Amino acid sequence: MEIEELPCEEHHQILDVHIAGSSYPPFVLSFKNLTYDVKVSTKSGFPFRWKKPNVSSGNTTKSLLRGISGEAKEGETMAILGASGSGKSTLIDALANRISKQSLKGSITLNGEVLDSDVLKVISAYVMQDDLLFPMLTVEETLMFSAEFRLPRSVSKSKKKARVQGLIDQLGLRNAAKTVIGDEGHRGVSGGERRRVSIGIDIIHDPILLFLDEPTSGLDSTSALMVVKVLQRIAESGSIVIMSIHQPSSRILGLIDRLIILSQGRTLYSGSPSNLPQFFSDFGHPIPNNENPSEFALDLIRELEGTSSGTQILFEFNKSWKASSMDDNGGDDTISNRRCTLPLKDAIAKSISRGKLVSGGHGANHSSSVPSFANPFYIELMVLSKRLLTNSRRMPAKFAVRLGTITVTGIVLATMFWQLDDSPAGVQERLGCISISIATIFFNCITEVPTFIQERYIFMRETAYNAYRRSSYVLARSLTHIPLLFNLSVTLSLITFWTVGLAGGIPGFLFFFVTILASFWAGSSFAAFISGLIPDVFLAFVSGIAIVSYFLFLCGFLVARDRLPKYWLWFHYISLVKYPYEAILQNEFLDPTKCFVLGVQLFDQSALATLPAPVKSELLESLGRVVGRNITRSTCLTTGKDILKQQGIVELSKWKCVWVTVAWGFFFRILFYLTLLFGSKNKRK
Repeated sequence: MEIEELPCEEHHQILDVHIAGSSYPPFVLSFKNLTYDVKVSTKSGFPFRWKKPNVSSGNTTKSLLRGISGEAKEGETMAILGASGSGKSTLIDALANRISKQSLKGSITLNGEVLDSDVLKVISAYVMQDDLLFPMLTVEETLMFSAEFRLPRSVSKSKKKARVQGLIDQLGLRNAAKTVIGDEGHRGVSGGERRRVSIGIDIIHDPILLFLDEPTSGLDSTSALMVVKVLQRIAESGSIVIMSIHQPSSRILGLIDRLIILSQGRTLYSGSPSNLPQFFSDFGHPIPNNENPSEFALDLIRELEGTSSGTQILFEFNKSWKASSMDDNGGDDTISNRRCTLPLKDAIAKSISRGKLVSGGHGANHSSSVPSFANPFYIELMVLSKRLLTNSRRMPAKFAVRLGTITVTGIVLATMFWQLDDSPAGVQERLGCISISIATIFFNCITEVPTFIQERYIFMRETAYNAYRRSSYVLARSLTHIPLLFNLSVTLSLITFWTVGLAGGIPGFLFFFVTILASFWAGSSFAAFISGLIPDVFLAFVSGIAIVSYFLFLCGFLVARDRLPKYWLWFHYISLVKYPYEAILQNEFLDPTKCFVLGVQLFDQSALATLPAPVKSELLESLGRVVGRNITRSTCLTTGKDILKQQGIVELSKWKCVWVTVAWGFFFRILFYLTLLFGSKNKRK
């Protein structure tokens, strides 16, 4: 084995590994009799539709894989071909350990040993059919962040950059290196380039096993050919490449080493694509000259599927044809491959020593000498935070919309409730202003749900194969949101506090700001939890809006706590609006020097409000004689404490309410982490 540095385009240096064919036994991935059945429930299309008599609904079993066997060798590219619904993606998922072991029957081994799922996560990569990337990062930045995740800190920054630049050249992305990925609202790279970037971020650490789900789907023929050429070079560098493909061109078919053709979960052909003409000729359906063998095969299979016997005849012929081919070749080569392979632990160690599987770091699995994660927690935290901030900084419109909403709301509140007085009407207006302010904060936070869900799928792809820890992502997302929440809190506080005439002076303003910031923190955490729990944008958004509305209904503003029905008290205590609302009310009404209802104001907002002043004075004197107290026009009848008692705010101090609000934020962040931990396994059941 020789390792040397070769110059690439733009004079970048990358590592190129030359391996003598006989210097070490290759990796061999074998799978035998893979069977996967799922239960399909029979449901009516409309929930209240009357069922037809004598028709029973229940569960039926559908076989997605039926006894599929084969093997893939290091240095080769295997393609799984078939029409939609044939089982291509299911087989890829089975090989990549994305199907529950309780449901999948059969065996999958690497060098004759059953693969542990933790080891497989580290030595393999899975490229999804959808290109899930941060839209405002450039191609170079996307690959560089991937290198920071997947390459250990023992690899210097310069070597990581060299690896990225070499990969850019290998993927044919040099002209697009400084271009942003883009999305529906931002012009970026082409579809073929985006697909190659998706491949690049998963091969940055040079995995031993590479699985791809229809990497050429949606691409034109030229882009598809370029993608497959890249995959061929990856295989030749010492990897096992397995991909599903729908209908490859003749040129793409020529780049593939092994081909499996599926129909209804069964193998109809397994072997080299070059043997397809001979196979179908022996079957009695020769492939016409100048016709694409893959198109011919799929067309013939569709015709057979439409017959009464289906593809059974081709399935039986494939078994007999393969058996005769094995006899001609002197027996099953799988046995000989197994004899010449190294034990898995030694093979992985040798692979690492020759430059594959760039790793080393933390969380090592000693049974396999392979680390679970390439970097420690704090490195992941820094890289994730930098990536999130970079992507957010280049999408100022999202922050501008949220800031604009808060600003407009603050201006509306300031003009509606300008310099409130201490009259009974002013008290009611204060209550309304405070409750609307708090509710606006939580409604504003729900707008984060689409962003969280978009990133959720990127997170699932990256953590499925241990790019970083889930806890690192949750903490990084929380920390990077604090500056945003701080700015929003400052804006709302500055606009509303002084203009509305809230109490407390500078200390009161600081407490008001802290409470608003705590509310934003709790609301952002709640939005994160909803997005982790409900992966559908529409459902998550509607659910979040509805729950925040219920928080407002039962926080104590519309109906005081003492007047709430007992069966709703539980929701009152879990309302996120309740605690900041009560905290600000206490900040407003705990001043003992203030009076909010004087004797003369007792008749305000009643039919007696229009009576002459002398008459009101006489009524107050009469009322005083009845209750045994001297009541004049200036007598204070209601203090701030009285108002708090009327609102049922007697349980927690204002600072305790703030701390409860902050605690709710941490609680929902923990729930967010748990939803990601248990809800993003990305496995079929």
